Amino acid sequence: MSEQIRVRYAPSPTGHLHIGNARTALFNYLFARNLGGKFIIRIEDTDVKRNVAGGEENQLTYLKWLGIDWDESIDIGGGYGPYRQTERLDLYREYWQELLDKGLAYKCYCTEEELEQEREEQTARGEMPRYSGKHRSLTEEQRTAFEAEGRIPSIRFRVPENRTYTFNDLVKGQISFESDGIGDFVIVKKDGIPTYNFAVALDDHLMAISHVLRGEDHISNTPRQLMIYEAFGWEPPVFGHMTLIVNENRKKLSKRDESIIQFIEQYDKLGYLPEAMFNFITLLGWSPEGEQEMFTREELVSVFTANRLSKSPAVFDTNKLSWMNNEYMKKSDVPRIVELCIPHLQEAGRLPEALSASEHAWAHDLVALYQDKLRFAADIVPLTELFFLPEAADEDEAKTVLAEEQVPVVLQAFLEQVKAMEAFDVDGIKAAIKSVQQATGFKGKQLFMPIRAALTGQTHGPDLNQTLALLGQAKVEQRLQGRLV
Repeated sequence: MSEQIRVRYAPSPTGHLHIGNARTALFNYLFARNLGGKFIIRIEDTDVKRNVAGGEENQLTYLKWLGIDWDESIDIGGGYGPYRQTERLDLYREYWQELLDKGLAYKCYCTEEELEQEREEQTARGEMPRYSGKHRSLTEEQRTAFEAEGRIPSIRFRVPENRTYTFNDLVKGQISFESDGIGDFVIVKKDGIPTYNFAVALDDHLMAISHVLRGEDHISNTPRQLMIYEAFGWEPPVFGHMTLIVNENRKKLSKRDESIIQFIEQYDKLGYLPEAMFNFITLLGWSPEGEQEMFTREELVSVFTANRLSKSPAVFDTNKLSWMNNEYMKKSDVPRIVELCIPHLQEAGRLPEALSASEHAWAHDLVALYQDKLRFAADIVPLTELFFLPEAADEDEAKTVLAEEQVPVVLQAFLEQVKAMEAFDVDGIKAAIKSVQQATGFKGKQLFMPIRAALTGQTHGPDLNQTLALLGQAKVEQRLQGRLV
């Protein structure tokens, strides 16, 4: 094991950056940065059939979006490359040949049909399906005969018998596996591509990885990797297996779970802030000392330690994410939030694709008015709907207010003030409402509520004067007149 802290995030480009993979990357990144170590990104692309176009680029793009940087990878190189597994095939070949030469691995000529029949028979007997080892000791004549049939072999690792493999997990403590429960496993497929457990063990050793932090669904892979390390006489890294992320019903987070947004790209497109996502994801299965929940990236680097990783599943609380992102939205500069919101208003047809200076200024003021209410930027569309309707859509509470007897008097007086206004701005509106109070004798809720309800269809909302200024004089007149018909 390397004396320097070296950790890796090793995604397969079989899809876009998922929330669970983002957490794995974050924890490795924070662990390395806290201890002054190196963070490496390695692309595990040997499952060629499942790789998707743009998978690599999406992973790297959205890791950067989150605020993660790395020391070695396919884009910046490093002293332990190549960093893409399909570019390391010649290297793997040397090592599997060494295992074959030492008798620690062997060629297996079983067909898929034979293996499936074996599994079915084992299941029928109530046994755990595993490879029986039927080709463990083939003679040269048998191998020649199989090859004459046109059979192409895979290569299997010869699992030691009656052995216990034990490791101390950073999160879960001591874990043991009996080798007799693990059949001889494939290390090289028939197409000459190494399997995950073989390639990852070689890569982690050859890249001097000191610690492997990954999800607990990889625990069952660990004994196989320990066997590979042992076969070559290598010291294994320290393993730490993080608990799963579960939904609010305590079920494992599934990519088919539509109650939770699954991919980082989707959060970006909805207008979440990367620093909020960084903060929130870090708290999925890791907890700081004390009660603080809001952290900058630098603060998290300074306080992150593996001994605070949770032993219990991490619940993905969508309400907490909304709260946290809203806190970040409220504290952000208005122009930044405006630029996040404008594309959503344009996509909804609320704003033109090309904005004039006056249209941009109006959009700026509109977003600023609702910034404190935004869970994410896309919220600006439903929140500001009242500005784009031909007339206000009344909520139930607004209907109740508009039924009060003083309402026609207040609205008529306000309409007269609006028609007479030369400058329809916040100060002018404030003065006009004051004049209505003086003319009608109504004040407080009896004055403000009818005006808000008549013009917005709501009884609660942001500053009334700013709201009416953004509605504009013509629309205010039109809506008032519609109420007085």
